[in-house]
Amino acid sequence: MFTGIIQDIAKIIRIRKFDNFIKWVLQFDKISTKTLLLGSSISCNGCCLTINEIENNTVSVDLVQETLKLTNFINFVENQEINIERSVKFGGEIGGHLVSGHVMTTAKISKIVVSNYNKEIWVKLDNFFFMKYIFYKGFICIDGISLTVGNINKNVFCVSLIPETLSHTTIGKKRLGDFVNIEIDYLTKVIVDSTNRLISNI
Repeated sequence: MFTGIIQDIAKIIRIRKFDNFIKWVLQFDKISTKTLLLGSSISCNGCCLTINEIENNTVSVDLVQETLKLTNFINFVENQEINIERSVKFGGEIGGHLVSGHVMTTAKISKIVVSNYNKEIWVKLDNFFFMKYIFYKGFICIDGISLTVGNINKNVFCVSLIPETLSHTTIGKKRLGDFVNIEIDYLTKVIVDSTNRLISNI
């Protein structure tokens, strides 16, 4: 489990493509690889991946077909930066909201509004099915970042990005038309699905 509070920005220094998966070699900026273990889970742009190699100041993770199908990773290139969060420890602070690291769909940035103190990003989900879980002031995880849903307009919604978020994550560098990874808040999904199931049985 994760909390949606980004701890580091890593660079993809090498990409190796195989028949059934892709291997990334990541270089961290702040996180020391000495504190990591083989088999540890890390959130990479919101997707839970397993560390399978540690060498000096780099780690390797594998992206299988299911991961590539549900995320925007297929188009990533070497030297691209990604958001990193280590898995939360028992008793650790939940600074954002509980995040599983299971990306459910992607979304396209449809509008960017810049003001003096923040940036507002509007996104359109690739799969409209998930819009039923989007609520005003509800939780949403975008590229691994715990954010709050702002205004909603039919099939698009917005999030506001404060300077702290812009300076400590990669989302501030996103451009119009870019895709981001989306994880719906699990508790919201359970409540909506349970309510719909009860109503359908009446």
